[in-house]
Amino acid sequence: MAIDGIPWRGPGPGRPGLPLPPGPMPLWRDGGLRKRWRYVGFYGEGLMLCAARAEVGPTGQCFWALWDREEGRELDHTSLRPGSREVVLDGPRVTIDAPGLHADLHLGDARPIESICPSGDGWGWTRKRAGVAMTGRVELPGRRIELDGFGVDDESAGYQARHTSWHWSAGVGRATDGRALAWNLVEGINDPPEHSERAVWVEGVPHEPAPVSFDGLDAVRFAGGSHLDFEPGAERSRDDNFLLVRSTYRHRFGNFTGRLDGIELSEGRGVMESHDALW
Repeated sequence: MAIDGIPWRGPGPGRPGLPLPPGPMPLWRDGGLRKRWRYVGFYGEGLMLCAARAEVGPTGQCFWALWDREEGRELDHTSLRPGSREVVLDGPRVTIDAPGLHADLHLGDARPIESICPSGDGWGWTRKRAGVAMTGRVELPGRRIELDGFGVDDESAGYQARHTSWHWSAGVGRATDGRALAWNLVEGINDPPEHSERAVWVEGVPHEPAPVSFDGLDAVRFAGGSHLDFEPGAERSRDDNFLLVRSTYRHRFGNFTGRLDGIELSEGRGVMESHDALW
């Protein structure tokens, strides 16, 4: 079923008249369950950290993962408890309060992109910011780490197809000529040829690259022949089977080398992700 006005990319005029954040979204629409999530990732040289909350219909979960690169320590936890406050995402503030970890992160400003794309008989909305300045602290047993760096903020919602499968990469870095870089790249969700969620930020200004392809979780290839190669360092993996909702999820922190849509990297850090969901 075609939906008028999509795919659409903004911010800008012509935003479709659909139930969209920050407005209310019904639990069901045209036979599809509402899905929504927010993921914040901090990709530092000495530490990488992510925190997220996700809902599928009336059910939800929150999770976090940490890679302390200096100490060689990997930690993560998922909470399925209704109303859990282990992860709180409140505007520009992110907090994690869990046994063995407390984190408090403050997000700065960054230019967003917004995209609304078809998905089966439904649609998906997302708002992405990459290269977001972040400050804060992480407290571990016997160790306190001050954070000052960059990351990504991913807000998504919609009535996506019952079976959705995708690869995703986000990261921050610098070009060999010193320019600040950041990216959000995807295959399998919100990825039409134009008006997609794909974005590369150069000195804070986003542009939309042509469709990309993923070599599993090893590399991202661009239409012009350049590619980002990925060296993983820590992984969060989870397989869930709740009968009507099933999910296979892989999330890897690591380093990137190569060319970002033709721009040669001098350094790059971030995430590669695969997700196959029946939801």
